[in-house]
Amino acid sequence: MDLRHLKYFLAVAETRNFTQAAASCYVAQSALSQQIARLEKDVGARLFSRTSRSVRLTAAGELLEPLARRVLADVDNARAALDALSGLRRGRLRLGLVQTRASSVDLVEVMADYHARYPGIDFHVTNAPSAEMAASVLAGDLDIAVVGLGPRQIPEGLDHQVLASDPLVLIVPADHALADRETVDLADLPESHQLIQFTRGSGLRRQVEAAFARAGVEPGQHFQVGQIQDMIRLAARGIGVTVVPRSSVFLDPVDPAPGKSQQDTTLPYGARALRLADEAAVHTICAVHDSKRLAPAAAAFLEVVERHAIRD
Repeated sequence: MDLRHLKYFLAVAETRNFTQAAASCYVAQSALSQQIARLEKDVGARLFSRTSRSVRLTAAGELLEPLARRVLADVDNARAALDALSGLRRGRLRLGLVQTRASSVDLVEVMADYHARYPGIDFHVTNAPSAEMAASVLAGDLDIAVVGLGPRQIPEGLDHQVLASDPLVLIVPADHALADRETVDLADLPESHQLIQFTRGSGLRRQVEAAFARAGVEPGQHFQVGQIQDMIRLAARGIGVTVVPRSSVFLDPVDPAPGKSQQDTTLPYGARALRLADEAAVHTICAVHDSKRLAPAAAAFLEVVERHAIRD
Protein backbone atom coordinates (compact mmCIF):
# COMPACT_ATOMS: atom_id res chain seq x y z
CA MET A 1 0.00 0.00 0.00
CA ASP A 2 1.48 3.33 -1.12
CA LEU A 3 1.43 6.21 1.40
CA ARG A 4 0.59 8.52 -1.47
CA HIS A 5 -2.61 6.54 -2.05
CA LEU A 6 -3.61 7.09 1.59
CA LYS A 7 -3.04 10.84 1.25
CA TYR A 8 -5.23 10.97 -1.85
CA PHE A 9 -7.87 8.87 -0.12
CA LEU A 10 -8.00 11.23 2.88
CA ALA A 11 -8.18 14.27 0.59
CA VAL A 12 -11.30 12.86 -1.08
CA ALA A 13 -12.74 11.74 2.27
CA GLU A 14 -12.38 15.29 3.65
CA THR A 15 -13.67 17.20 0.62
CA ARG A 16 -16.21 14.63 -0.69
CA ASN A 17 -15.18 15.94 -4.09
CA PHE A 18 -12.61 14.44 -6.49
CA THR A 19 -11.96 17.75 -8.25
CA GLN A 20 -11.26 19.62 -5.02
CA ALA A 21 -9.17 16.75 -3.66
CA ALA A 22 -7.04 16.69 -6.81
CA ALA A 23 -6.47 20.44 -6.57
CA SER A 24 -5.42 20.19 -2.91
CA CYS A 25 -2.97 17.40 -3.80
CA TYR A 26 -1.64 19.25 -6.88
CA VAL A 27 -2.42 16.38 -9.26
CA ALA A 28 -4.75 15.92 -12.20
CA GLN A 29 -8.17 14.55 -11.33
CA SER A 30 -7.67 11.60 -13.68
CA ALA A 31 -4.41 10.70 -11.92
CA LEU A 32 -6.03 10.93 -8.50
CA SER A 33 -8.93 8.73 -9.62
CA GLN A 34 -6.48 6.12 -10.91
CA GLN A 35 -4.60 6.08 -7.60
CA ILE A 36 -7.85 5.69 -5.65
CA ALA A 37 -8.79 2.79 -7.93
CA ARG A 38 -5.42 1.13 -7.20
CA LEU A 39 -5.96 1.58 -3.47
CA GLU A 40 -9.42 0.01 -3.74
CA LYS A 41 -7.83 -2.91 -5.59
CA ASP A 42 -5.19 -3.28 -2.84
CA VAL A 43 -7.74 -3.34 -0.03
CA GLY A 44 -10.23 -5.43 -1.99
CA ALA A 45 -13.21 -3.16 -1.47
CA ARG A 46 -14.81 0.00 -2.79
CA LEU A 47 -13.99 2.99 -0.60
CA PHE A 48 -16.33 5.58 -2.13
CA SER A 49 -19.86 5.51 -3.41
CA ARG A 50 -19.99 7.94 -6.33
CA THR A 51 -22.87 9.49 -8.21
CA SER A 52 -23.03 12.48 -10.54
CA ARG A 53 -24.00 14.63 -7.56
CA SER A 54 -22.28 13.21 -4.50
CA VAL A 55 -19.32 11.29 -3.11
CA ARG A 56 -19.57 9.44 0.17
CA LEU A 57 -17.56 6.87 2.06
CA THR A 58 -18.62 3.24 1.96
CA ALA A 59 -18.46 1.10 5.10
CA ALA A 60 -14.93 0.05 4.07
CA GLY A 61 -13.99 3.70 3.54
CA GLU A 62 -15.28 4.68 6.98
CA LEU A 63 -13.20 1.88 8.50
CA LEU A 64 -10.07 2.89 6.62
CA GLU A 65 -10.26 6.65 7.31
CA PRO A 66 -9.08 6.68 10.99
CA LEU A 67 -6.52 3.96 10.24
CA ALA A 68 -5.09 5.96 7.35
CA ARG A 69 -4.80 9.04 9.58
CA ARG A 70 -2.89 7.04 12.17
CA VAL A 71 -0.55 5.53 9.59
CA LEU A 72 0.32 8.95 8.14
CA ALA A 73 0.69 10.42 11.64
CA ASP A 74 3.10 7.61 12.55
CA VAL A 75 5.12 8.33 9.42
CA ASP A 76 5.30 12.02 10.38
CA ASN A 77 6.42 11.06 13.88
CA ALA A 78 9.10 8.76 12.49
CA ARG A 79 10.41 11.56 10.32
CA ALA A 80 10.36 13.90 13.31
CA ALA A 81 12.31 11.34 15.36
CA LEU A 82 14.97 11.24 12.67
CA ASP A 83 15.01 15.04 12.68
CA ALA A 84 15.64 14.89 16.42
CA LEU A 85 19.01 13.33 15.69
CA SER A 86 19.95 16.63 14.10
CA GLY A 87 18.67 18.69 17.03
CA LEU A 88 15.07 19.47 16.02
CA ARG A 89 16.24 21.62 13.16
CA ARG A 90 13.03 21.20 11.18
CA GLY A 91 9.56 19.74 11.48
CA ARG A 92 6.11 20.76 12.61
CA LEU A 93 4.02 20.86 15.76
CA ARG A 94 0.26 20.36 15.41
CA LEU A 95 -1.14 22.17 18.40
CA GLY A 96 -4.71 22.58 19.61
CA LEU A 97 -5.45 25.55 21.87
CA VAL A 98 -8.52 26.24 23.97
CA GLN A 99 -9.87 29.79 23.67
CA THR A 100 -9.77 30.53 27.40
CA ARG A 101 -6.45 31.58 28.80
CA ALA A 102 -4.58 29.01 30.91
CA SER A 103 -4.48 31.17 34.05
CA SER A 104 -0.89 31.79 35.18
CA VAL A 105 0.59 29.81 32.26
CA ASP A 106 0.78 32.26 29.38
CA LEU A 107 0.65 30.12 26.25
CA VAL A 108 1.75 33.00 24.03
CA GLU A 109 4.96 33.24 26.06
CA VAL A 110 5.33 29.45 25.93
CA MET A 111 5.06 29.49 22.14
CA ALA A 112 7.49 32.40 21.86
CA ASP A 113 10.01 30.62 24.10
CA TYR A 114 9.62 27.41 22.12
CA HIS A 115 10.09 29.21 18.80
CA ALA A 116 13.25 30.89 20.10
CA ARG A 117 14.67 27.48 21.05
CA TYR A 118 13.49 25.61 17.93
CA PRO A 119 13.00 28.14 15.10
CA GLY A 120 12.87 25.39 12.48
CA ILE A 121 9.67 23.88 13.89
CA ASP A 122 6.49 25.18 12.24
CA PHE A 123 3.31 25.67 14.29
CA HIS A 124 0.01 24.35 12.95
CA VAL A 125 -2.52 25.75 15.46
CA THR A 126 -6.15 24.61 15.75
CA ASN A 127 -8.93 26.22 17.80
CA ALA A 128 -11.93 23.98 18.46
CA PRO A 129 -14.08 22.69 21.34
CA SER A 130 -12.00 20.84 23.93
CA ALA A 131 -13.63 17.43 23.43
CA GLU A 132 -13.06 17.68 19.68
CA MET A 133 -9.36 18.56 20.10
CA ALA A 134 -8.80 15.74 22.61
CA ALA A 135 -10.34 13.32 20.12
CA SER A 136 -8.00 14.69 17.43
CA VAL A 137 -4.98 13.95 19.62
CA LEU A 138 -6.27 10.42 20.15
CA ALA A 139 -6.76 10.01 16.39
CA GLY A 140 -3.27 11.32 15.64
CA ASP A 141 -4.43 14.51 13.93
CA LEU A 142 -2.92 16.74 16.65
CA ASP A 143 0.30 16.27 18.62
CA ILE A 144 -0.78 18.20 21.72
CA ALA A 145 -3.95 19.98 22.75
CA VAL A 146 -4.43 22.45 25.60
CA VAL A 147 -8.03 21.78 26.61
CA GLY A 148 -10.53 22.87 29.22
CA LEU A 149 -11.15 19.34 30.52
CA GLY A 150 -10.56 17.87 33.96
CA PRO A 151 -8.51 14.66 34.34
CA ARG A 152 -11.66 12.52 34.55
CA GLN A 153 -13.02 14.00 31.32
CA ILE A 154 -9.96 13.21 29.20
CA PRO A 155 -10.42 10.24 26.83
CA GLU A 156 -8.84 6.96 27.85
CA GLY A 157 -5.48 6.45 26.18
CA LEU A 158 -4.29 10.05 26.53
CA ASP A 159 -1.81 11.43 29.03
CA HIS A 160 -2.28 14.85 30.58
CA GLN A 161 -0.54 17.63 32.47
CA VAL A 162 -2.70 19.96 34.58
CA LEU A 163 -1.77 23.58 33.85
CA ALA A 164 -4.38 25.40 35.94
CA SER A 165 -7.59 25.03 37.92
CA ASP A 166 -9.49 28.28 37.53
CA PRO A 167 -12.54 28.86 39.80
CA LEU A 168 -15.75 29.79 38.03
CA VAL A 169 -17.57 33.04 38.80
CA LEU A 170 -21.13 34.17 38.10
CA ILE A 171 -21.42 37.39 36.08
CA VAL A 172 -24.62 39.39 36.66
CA PRO A 173 -25.72 42.94 35.78
CA ALA A 174 -25.44 45.53 38.55
CA ASP A 175 -29.22 45.67 39.05
CA HIS A 176 -29.58 41.89 39.46
CA ALA A 177 -31.22 40.56 42.64
CA LEU A 178 -27.97 38.81 43.62
CA ALA A 179 -25.57 41.60 42.63
CA ASP A 180 -24.82 42.73 46.22
CA ARG A 181 -23.66 39.28 47.35
CA GLU A 182 -20.02 38.19 47.40
CA THR A 183 -20.75 34.45 47.22
CA VAL A 184 -23.77 32.73 45.67
CA ASP A 185 -25.16 29.28 45.09
CA LEU A 186 -26.44 28.60 41.58
CA ALA A 187 -29.66 27.38 43.17
CA ASP A 188 -30.24 30.99 44.32
CA LEU A 189 -30.78 32.15 40.73
CA PRO A 190 -34.39 33.10 39.93
CA GLU A 191 -36.19 30.47 37.88
CA SER A 192 -36.77 33.06 35.16
CA HIS A 193 -33.06 33.75 34.61
CA GLN A 194 -31.58 33.48 31.14
CA LEU A 195 -28.15 31.83 30.98
CA ILE A 196 -25.55 32.85 28.41
CA GLN A 197 -23.63 29.67 27.58
CA PHE A 198 -20.32 29.01 25.83
CA THR A 199 -19.91 26.78 22.76
CA ARG A 200 -21.46 23.33 22.93
CA GLY A 201 -18.78 20.64 23.36
CA SER A 202 -16.34 23.03 25.03
CA GLY A 203 -14.72 22.24 28.36
CA LEU A 204 -16.19 25.37 29.93
CA ARG A 205 -19.71 24.39 28.85
CA ARG A 206 -19.22 20.98 30.48
CA GLN A 207 -17.95 22.48 33.75
CA VAL A 208 -20.85 24.94 33.95
CA GLU A 209 -23.45 22.26 33.29
CA ALA A 210 -21.81 20.04 35.94
CA ALA A 211 -21.96 22.91 38.47
CA PHE A 212 -25.70 23.36 37.84
CA ALA A 213 -26.19 19.62 38.22
CA ARG A 214 -24.41 19.65 41.61
CA ALA A 215 -26.64 22.54 42.68
CA GLY A 216 -29.65 20.39 41.81
CA VAL A 217 -31.10 22.84 39.31
CA GLU A 218 -31.48 23.01 35.55
CA PRO A 219 -29.40 25.63 33.69
CA GLY A 220 -32.69 27.13 32.58
CA GLN A 221 -33.43 28.99 29.39
CA HIS A 222 -30.17 29.79 27.63
CA PHE A 223 -28.50 30.75 24.39
CA GLN A 224 -25.01 30.16 23.04
CA VAL A 225 -22.19 32.64 22.34
CA GLY A 226 -18.79 31.76 20.89
CA GLN A 227 -16.62 34.39 22.64
CA ILE A 228 -16.21 34.61 26.41
CA GLN A 229 -15.75 38.39 26.43
CA ASP A 230 -19.01 38.73 24.50
CA MET A 231 -20.74 36.57 27.13
CA ILE A 232 -19.50 38.92 29.86
CA ARG A 233 -20.53 42.06 27.95
CA LEU A 234 -24.00 40.67 27.29
CA ALA A 235 -24.43 39.89 30.98
CA ALA A 236 -23.33 43.44 31.85
CA ARG A 237 -26.06 44.79 29.54
CA GLY A 238 -28.72 42.74 31.32
CA ILE A 239 -29.33 40.19 28.55
CA GLY A 240 -28.80 37.35 31.02
CA VAL A 241 -26.26 35.91 33.45
CA THR A 242 -23.20 33.84 32.63
CA VAL A 243 -20.56 31.69 34.31
CA VAL A 244 -16.93 32.13 33.25
CA PRO A 245 -13.42 31.35 34.55
CA ARG A 246 -12.21 33.87 37.14
CA SER A 247 -9.11 34.66 35.06
CA SER A 248 -11.42 36.01 32.34
CA VAL A 249 -12.28 39.01 34.55
CA PHE A 250 -9.75 39.31 37.38
CA LEU A 251 -6.25 40.54 36.64
CA ASP A 252 -4.84 39.12 39.88
CA PRO A 253 -4.07 35.38 39.45
CA VAL A 254 -4.83 34.88 43.14
CA ASP A 255 -8.44 34.83 44.39
CA PRO A 256 -9.22 38.53 44.90
CA ALA A 257 -10.19 39.69 48.35
CA PRO A 258 -13.74 40.90 48.96
CA GLY A 259 -14.27 44.52 47.99
CA LYS A 260 -11.71 44.69 45.19
CA SER A 261 -12.43 47.69 43.03
CA GLN A 262 -13.46 47.76 39.39
CA GLN A 263 -9.87 48.75 38.53
CA ASP A 264 -8.66 45.32 39.62
CA THR A 265 -10.79 43.60 37.00
CA THR A 266 -11.49 43.68 33.28
CA LEU A 267 -15.23 43.66 33.95
CA PRO A 268 -17.21 46.03 31.74
CA TYR A 269 -19.14 48.80 33.47
CA GLY A 270 -22.36 47.56 35.02
CA ALA A 271 -21.27 43.97 35.65
CA ARG A 272 -20.59 42.13 38.91
CA ALA A 273 -18.53 38.95 39.38
CA LEU A 274 -19.74 36.73 42.22
CA ARG A 275 -17.92 33.77 43.74
CA LEU A 276 -19.64 30.40 43.63
CA ALA A 277 -20.15 28.54 46.89
CA ASP A 278 -19.43 25.31 45.01
CA GLU A 279 -15.66 24.78 45.43
CA ALA A 280 -15.75 22.06 42.78
CA ALA A 281 -16.86 24.60 40.17
CA VAL A 282 -13.52 25.09 38.43
CA HIS A 283 -12.33 25.30 34.87
CA THR A 284 -9.35 22.96 34.63
CA ILE A 285 -6.84 23.46 31.83
CA CYS A 286 -4.80 20.42 30.78
CA ALA A 287 -2.23 19.71 28.09
CA VAL A 288 -3.10 16.31 26.61
CA HIS A 289 -0.95 14.05 24.45
CA ASP A 290 -0.43 10.42 23.52
CA SER A 291 2.86 9.33 25.08
CA LYS A 292 2.98 6.26 22.82
CA ARG A 293 3.29 8.41 19.71
CA LEU A 294 4.86 11.62 21.03
CA ALA A 295 7.08 13.22 18.40
CA PRO A 296 10.30 14.94 19.56
CA ALA A 297 8.92 18.38 18.63
CA ALA A 298 5.88 17.73 20.83
CA ALA A 299 7.98 16.38 23.70
CA ALA A 300 10.12 19.52 23.57
CA PHE A 301 6.98 21.69 23.70
CA LEU A 302 5.78 19.89 26.85
CA GLU A 303 9.15 20.55 28.46
CA VAL A 304 8.83 24.27 27.74
CA VAL A 305 5.27 24.29 29.13
CA GLU A 306 6.48 22.58 32.31
CA ARG A 307 9.29 25.12 32.78
CA HIS A 308 6.83 28.00 32.51
CA ALA A 309 4.39 26.29 34.90
CA ILE A 310 7.13 25.85 37.52
CA ARG A 311 8.36 29.43 37.02
CA ASP A 312 4.87 30.84 37.58
